[in-house]
Amino acid sequence: MTRAKLDKQPQDVAAMFDGIADNYDLVNDVISLGQDRVWRRAVVSAVDAHSGELVLDLAAGTGTSSESFVTKGARVIACDFSLGMLRTGAQRRGGASRGGVTFVAGDALHLPFADETFDAVTISFGLRNVNDIDQALRELLRVTKAGGRLVIAEFSHIPVAFVDKLYSTYLMAALPRIAGAFSGRSEAYDYLSESIMAWPDQPALARHLQDAGWSRVAWRNLTLGTVALHRGFRQK
Repeated sequence: MTRAKLDKQPQDVAAMFDGIADNYDLVNDVISLGQDRVWRRAVVSAVDAHSGELVLDLAAGTGTSSESFVTKGARVIACDFSLGMLRTGAQRRGGASRGGVTFVAGDALHLPFADETFDAVTISFGLRNVNDIDQALRELLRVTKAGGRLVIAEFSHIPVAFVDKLYSTYLMAALPRIAGAFSGRSEAYDYLSESIMAWPDQPALARHLQDAGWSRVAWRNLTLGTVALHRGFRQK
């Protein structure tokens, strides 16, 4: 398996996720101590998808996050550039388009959708893996309808410096070992730890959203700030 590095070459990142697709959801549950379920519920609440709306779930992986958006009747495009993730998700659901969720292969930097297609767009724990986050944010803006909204869930930084330092120690030392024990792919989680530590803090990411053209940008912390939800709107 290719070990993705912080230059985040698309072929390396895709190959890395292909290699961990089978156990990806299980390992996420283990290393987050079940908090990933709390984070997914927070994203669903923030997106607030309604009947008749079309939602883009970018970096959807196996589609675990996508399933939650259909509970109120919305339709979801689960998009990812890891074919291994998409294949695993489609196999689990019994097809590539079932129950309101359709799997589509696509690159965050060049989304295969027309302008102003979606009522809402969201990306959970995937923006950190693209090598040009500004281009990805502009692409998400392009495919969002006027008045539509964006919700991002991403690992972030605890506002209290010494606590964030302790958390960073866990990320670099313990997380890859724990994840490796369940996945057999500790190198992928070395990358995860490094990419979280190198990621901008909450105000810095908010500025990226504003620079990309999103309006009414705001964020709130989850789990002490280890994860943050950012939201923005496309002006009419």
